[in-house]
Formats: sequence, structure tokens, C-alpha cells
Amino acid sequence: MDFRTKTFFSVFSITVATVTSGCGFNQQARFQNFFLPPTPATLPAGDDPEPPTVVVQPNLYLKDAPATFLAAPPIDERRLKGDALAQRADRRFETGKKFYQSKDVVNARREFDMAVDLLLDAATQNPQDRMEYDRRLDEMVDSIHRFDVAGMGAGANVEEGKFEKAPLEDILQMTFPVDPRLKDKVREQVSATTSQLPLSVNDAVIGYINYFSNRGHRTLVAATERSGKYRAMVSRILDEEGVPQELLHLAQAESGFMPRAMSRAHAGGMWQFLTWRGQQYGLNQTRYTDERMDPEKATRAAARHLHDLYNEFGDWYLAIAAYNCGPGSVEKAVEHTGYADFWELRAKGALPAETTNYVPIILAMTIMEKNAAEYGLDNIQMDPTLEYDTVEISAPTSLTLVSDILDTPLPEVANLNPAVLKNIVPENFSLHVPKGTGTQFVAALQLIPEGHRDSWRIHRMESGETLASVAKRYGVSLATLTSANNLQSGDAAPGDRIVIPAALHKEAPPAPAHRATTARARTSGAPVRRVAAPHHTVKGKASPQRRATVVKPDSKPVIVAHNSVAR
Repeated sequence: MDFRTKTFFSVFSITVATVTSGCGFNQQARFQNFFLPPTPATLPAGDDPEPPTVVVQPNLYLKDAPATFLAAPPIDERRLKGDALAQRADRRFETGKKFYQSKDVVNARREFDMAVDLLLDAATQNPQDRMEYDRRLDEMVDSIHRFDVAGMGAGANVEEGKFEKAPLEDILQMTFPVDPRLKDKVREQVSATTSQLPLSVNDAVIGYINYFSNRGHRTLVAATERSGKYRAMVSRILDEEGVPQELLHLAQAESGFMPRAMSRAHAGGMWQFLTWRGQQYGLNQTRYTDERMDPEKATRAAARHLHDLYNEFGDWYLAIAAYNCGPGSVEKAVEHTGYADFWELRAKGALPAETTNYVPIILAMTIMEKNAAEYGLDNIQMDPTLEYDTVEISAPTSLTLVSDILDTPLPEVANLNPAVLKNIVPENFSLHVPKGTGTQFVAALQLIPEGHRDSWRIHRMESGETLASVAKRYGVSLATLTSANNLQSGDAAPGDRIVIPAALHKEAPPAPAHRATTARARTSGAPVRRVAAPHHTVKGKASPQRRATVVKPDSKPVIVAHNSVAR
């Protein structure tokens, strides 16, 4: 029976029951199985075929039936559309499996991606059935991941060398001995502890407190040190989203507060989002960027996801468990056992082994930090709060050019922008620069035509350097260098910044002569603006014979925000 028929008979039955008995009916149970009919093997992988035309003969026995009985039941168009999308997703998934079995990885990945996209679309069509669609999506993604790990090269497009391994990943499937002397001590501590997150004390929690007090102490200390960069920002966002402050420890367990942590399952970022789950909460990915790696955006997404999970399960332990293994897994465990209690599900082995330890780890970290002096965590020197200005980039720009302008080492620029995967920042990207440098950076960036910001450089002249030596260093001709900067040979002085027209675009000649600024930025109290390719130049040192011409910006504003992750 397909979904359309199933929906028709469900509504039809309800109508009959209401007319004949006058009684209401119970709301559908929260946790229930959702079954799909088997997919016909002959269906094509592309668009759905048109359904056959069916001629229905009139039923003579219903000729004299009451009008209410004969009235067509209402059809929920959104549900029908959602179910149709879900069926298409299943067919795409089955087609992907066939491609995988025939070792056609490219087409398998394409079909799997389409299947996930279709299920995501289905969930938006009918919010009332969102739980069912999400459960099916979790199951599908788990299956695809198994194919990925087995032979599709999971996350092969990610530059592995740039990512860090989550430090606690290896201990999530381990258990640790319980120190009997620790039990009473921890119980006393918890009884005197104030916490927005309920705190439980049992052997699982005690085991991890024992581990982090001994062999795992350095891991805990290192993560706590790193947390200083982001702690104030995380606390602010958790408060704004209405979730317990203690959930900060999910980031500690997930990544050790490393923004570019990557798990074996290719969950990424400080809060370890899988690609599709991140997209659900606005964490987008492009060829050059991955917003899962942006600490502030990912924290906002994680807080909202946790809030949604709590609204679904009504229990913070189940919400935390669902964050780790997916809401579908928790829903199935509750359905199978009849218990909506984490510790019961753990005792009955209804959850993945990693998840059964994930919640105790969070509780252990919370208890230890709230009693820091008892566990050697009270004198940790945390990293200073990360502060930066934010500049809206109007054209593709290389981080190397950003480093040139800021006189800041490239690794420091990259560390401020962990969401940037490669050396190029795409247009409309919110770039972080050291606090207090945003206005000066925008002014200097005006010297480079927008079409060349992905390749041109800026160089500060040092004592003893000549234009000829600089031209040789960057592999450009002296004539090109002097022309691009409207300079005569030997005209550049130490401290002047000169434009390096590297890898000129053949389709467009360089803009008319540019002269660089010195370190003395020509900025005033006037609003900073986004500029297109400049038609004038700023000379760092004006001589009596030739006066500097200031860049005239166009009318497009640039957004420069003096930000701190602690704000």
C-alpha cells in the first residue's frame, strides 16, 4: 500500500469512526515505527514515472448512504508531497547501492547525495512528521557512512593535513575502573554543587572522573587551557539560546576546543557536525570554506540543535545522547525498550557503546570543573579570549595578501579564520583580522583591483632593497613593477608599500598606475567603504614635485565590526 493510499484509508477510517460513534480518537503515539513498502526493482533512478490511470466504477451499494459518509476525506497535500519525496529518496539510495556494488563510486556518491537532499526536502514539507523523516534520514546517513568507510574514500575532498584529531575520540568506547573511595567524595561534592544540568553519580561517571584525575588529566588540562579563547563566547550563546551552561563541556568532549578537529566519521569543527546536520542549522560549505569550523557559527548551531533535541525528548541526558548518535537512534531505543530514561537505555544496551559513555564523560567533566580545586584544575592558565575585527570581503582574496597588508604571519591569519579551507577567501565572506586593524586593512585593500586580489601581493620596502631586487624576488619584470606603482627606478623608499602585480589576468590589463601607501594608514573618522577596482593611487610619501592622489571609494559600504568572541 503506497503512502497516498495509506493516508486515504487512515483519514477515511477516522471519518467513519467519528460519524458512527461520536467519540474522539487518541493522538498518535510519539514514538512509533514508520514502515516503507519495498521499492520495486524495475523503477528507474531518474524522475518518478507517471502513475497509471485508474477508472473507478460507482458503488451501487452506497447510493443511498448519508452525505457525510460519502464525503471525500480531506487530503493533506503537504504530507503527500513529503511522502513522495521520501519514496524518491529511497529509490535514489537503492540506485546508489547498485552503483557502489559495481564499483562506480562517482555515481554512487551522486545518488547518495541526492537521496539525502530529497529526505531533507521531505522534512520541510510536513513539519508534523518531522520526527519520522529525521529518523529515516539518520538511518540513511549511517548506511551511507558505512559505504564511505568501506570503500568510497570518506571525505576525500577534505585536506586531511590541515585538521586535528579530536583528543577524546579513542576513549569513548572504553570503560575505566571505579575507585570505591571516590564515590562518597563525589556524592558529597554533587550535593553541594549548583548546576543547570542535572548531575548524576554512578559507576560510569565515577570511572571517568577517575580517568581524568589520573591518566587523562593532561588531556583535560590542555582542553581547558584552549577553552579560554572561546569560553566567554560559548557561554553567551548558550545563555541566548536558553540551554544549560554546562553544555559547554560537549565542545570539550567533542573536540578539546579545537576548531578544526575532524573525527573518523568526518564530523568537523569544535562541535563536530556532520555535513548534512550542519547544513540543517545553517553551517554551509563551499569549495573554499566550511562553516562547521567557524567557532561562533558552530556554537550557535550546536546550541539550537541541543535546544531542539531537548524539546523533542524532554530530558537533557537523552538530548545529549541524541547529539552524539542522532535522534533516530534514541527514538528507536525508546520504542524498543519502552523507557525514556538514559540510564535504563544504557543498562539494557539499547544505545551505541560510544553514546553510553558520552553522557558520563560530560557529567564527569562538569563535576570536576565545578570542584576544580579538588581535581587540580584551579590554577590552569587559560588562553586569552580571542578578539578580532570582522571585514566583509567583496571579491576573492588570498590570505597571503591579507597577511601582507596586516604584517601578520600567514599562520596567524589562518588561525583567526579556521573556516577557510584554502588560501583563497571567497567573496561575501566575513574575514576575521586582528582587533583594531579592520579599518586600516580595508584602506590598504583598496590599492588592489577586485579582480586581482586572489593573486596580487603587497610588499613593504626594507632598508637595502631596490625595485630590481623586489621584482626578481616575486618573479615580475622591473618595468611591470614600476608601471603598476607609478614609480621611477629607485623611487621607493624604506617603509613604502608597493603593489606586486603577480600572475596578471590576461583578460584584463592592470588598472592605471598605483602607488602604495606606507605603514601610516590614511584613515579618518569617515565611514569605511567597500571599493571596486581603484582608479587612483595613494602614495606613501608625497614629494614637492608630485602630490599623492587619494583613493576615491564607491558607494558600497563595507561592514567592519570590532568583535570579540566574548561580547
